[in-house]
Amino acid sequence: MFLVALTGGIATGKSTVSKVFRQNGVPVIDADAIARLVVEPGKPAWHKIKAAFGDGVFHSDSGELNRDALGKLIFDSVEKRRILNEITHPAIHRIIYKEVVKFFFLGHNFVVLDLPLLFETGVMINLMHKIITVTCEEDIQLTRLMDRNHLSEADAKKRIKQQMPLEQKCNQSHFVVENSGTLQDTEDQAMKILNVLQDSNQHWKIRGVIFATATILLSSIAWVLNYKYKFLSSN
Repeated sequence: MFLVALTGGIATGKSTVSKVFRQNGVPVIDADAIARLVVEPGKPAWHKIKAAFGDGVFHSDSGELNRDALGKLIFDSVEKRRILNEITHPAIHRIIYKEVVKFFFLGHNFVVLDLPLLFETGVMINLMHKIITVTCEEDIQLTRLMDRNHLSEADAKKRIKQQMPLEQKCNQSHFVVENSGTLQDTEDQAMKILNVLQDSNQHWKIRGVIFATATILLSSIAWVLNYKYKFLSSN
């Protein structure tokens, strides 16, 4: 099984592309969904966020994280973003790795990891066999973000600038989906990429390496146990 990263800029339309993969039976591990899971009330990351940022970033009635309040706080401070990432990223990555292992044993040829900050963090880049970046025109991205998150133009631009420029992400990717046109056009692009990935035999190579490594390991253990048994028997 090999790993495929799906990334892009904020509000460029990654969910449209990931939906195409899901509809065709490809597992998609959504880092944003996991990020919401690890900060649920009572979770270790929830307690750490409260200790670091105070009660002001939580809803007083439910105790749930107030994402808008936290967003405004961290997007104005590089240091606070660093603190938040140090709290949440290890927990997010642990769940992602567990999900990858699960899908490996379920026999899937490849898994798509929806990682909005793949290039920004750089943590998982070397694990990816292929990288897909979803991009769109700047004015479209800005409008989508303002409409989706109910932000002012200034706040939306600030959030976009916090991420690596889309052009740089595209230059470092194996596939690029241009999502400035119609929904059908975006879905067609995603399907072409899916067909290429499904035709790949990379999963057999990886499974072969894992099988060979496991065989060598088990053989070594068997040899050591046999040697110890003979040694004890002779004495």
